[in-house]
Formats: sequence, C-alpha cells, structure tokens
Amino acid sequence: MDFNAWSLDIQTRMERVLDDILPAANIIPSRLHGAMRYAVLGGGKRVRALLAHAAGEFCQAPISAVEQSAAAVELIHAYSLVHDDMPCMDDDDLRRGKPSCHKQYDDATALLVGDALQTLAFKVLAEPGLLRDAARQLHMVHILAMASGSRGMAGGQAIDLASVGLDLTQTELEQMHIHKTGALIRAAALLGAESADTVDADRIKAVDHYAQAIGLAFQVVDDILDSEADTTTLGKTAGKDADSNKPTYVTILGLERAKQLAQELYDEALAPLAAYGDSALRLQQLAKFITQRSF
Repeated sequence: MDFNAWSLDIQTRMERVLDDILPAANIIPSRLHGAMRYAVLGGGKRVRALLAHAAGEFCQAPISAVEQSAAAVELIHAYSLVHDDMPCMDDDDLRRGKPSCHKQYDDATALLVGDALQTLAFKVLAEPGLLRDAARQLHMVHILAMASGSRGMAGGQAIDLASVGLDLTQTELEQMHIHKTGALIRAAALLGAESADTVDADRIKAVDHYAQAIGLAFQVVDDILDSEADTTTLGKTAGKDADSNKPTYVTILGLERAKQLAQELYDEALAPLAAYGDSALRLQQLAKFITQRSF
C-alpha cells in the first residue's frame, strides 16, 4: 500500500473510531454532544493519528491499542483547537474550512466542548484492558498528561499569548513551539510506540528523537504555509499570526531560511531511523509529508 492509500485508510478508520467514542448527539445533554461531534468529526488531516499508527507499526503494536491511543491524542488536539479559536485566545472564526465551534454554537458551549473532549481523551486512554501491562498503560496516561498541561501544550499557548508584539529569538520561539505544538506531536508518536505488547527501548528512543524533530518541523512548515497559502487552501484564516503581531519562523528568519530549517529538521528526524530500513518506512514517509506539504 502506498503512502496516500495508507494514510487515507488510517484517516477513514480513525473517523469511525472517533464516531464510536463520541457520545451520540441525541444523548442528553444533546447540544453539548452535538457540538463535540462537530468539533472532532469530518475534518483535518489526522496527522497526530497518522504518527501514532506509523510509530505503532514500527514497534509492532496491536492495531486496536494504537487506534485508542491515536483517538485520545486526536480528542486532545480537537479540544485545543476549539479553545484556541475562542475570542479570549486567537479569536478565529474559521477552522477546517467551516465556522469555528464558538461561532457555530456559542462561547459557553465551546468552552464546555473543550473541557469534555479533554476528559474523554483520558477516559479512552485509561480504559481497563487497553494494554496487558497496566503499569505501562498508566505511563501512557502520564505521557499524554504531560504533553497537554502547563509543561506542554497549555504552557506553550500561555507563552504564545505573552509573546504578542515581542521580538523573540529563534531559540525562544523554538521553546514556545516545543511546548505548544511539539509536545502533543511527540506524545502521539510515543503513545503509538508504547502500545506494543513488548517494548523495544531502542526503537522507543528512535521514535522519541524522530518526533521531537518532526514536531518542530511541523510548526515551521505551518508558518511557511501561513505566509504563502490562502484561507480557502488552509481551511483557517491565512496570515492570522502575522496580522496579530505574533512572532513566527518566517517573521524571525525570513521565508528562505525557514524553508531551509524545515529541511534540516526533516534530516534530523530521519537520522535515528536509518538503521531500521523498511520497518521505519511509514515514519519516513510521514516526515516527508509533514515537511513538504503544500496545503
């Protein structure tokens, strides 16, 4: 199966998995459940789910465990987008080519959607019997918690909000995005790898190195696309960070240097996989997709 067919298969299956996990819209409170489904289903490239599956395949993890781990990460990611788009945060009216959750519903509902999706993610990952090794399953819960909280994604958002109008150095910008974007991407890959019945410490280490580099590369490319693509192509408001006077890799480094940095991070991500040959193929292909995407 080539990469496009593989990724489409994963995206289709994850849509079904998430559909099954989310409460039905006719269950009370129906408005909240409908809004949760609106925020999660029917959009996005599922890059974090693809990372979990690629890492799971690399570590020979059972598909059923990887699906649940990937779903937990996607729920956290969806909650973060709902909250990011709210007026008190990035104040964006468009997400994945449709009205943001707070625009389609209202601010209070959007706030509750984020809260509910976050707790649902941990319910999924803590489900009894997900792994045969309960201690390792608890470790996976810890990975996701660290990636989501003040020392991960939420902390990165706080740094982002505090950085508006500031002239950050490249190192300072990287620290922000290691938390805001990179932490959850790293968690997605690690959770996929940790879903294996037997842990291979060397492979886990290779996945971790890969994910740290590709997490930064993802944000660099996002900044490049934000400066080059239009709103229709992106599915969100183009140029929003620059218009809001937020520092980006493009504003700090310039467009050409930002593109060069994305290539350097791609090379860095692939380096720990070189010894594993075709068993790391999906991770290699996904790195190329993330760093060379143009939409």
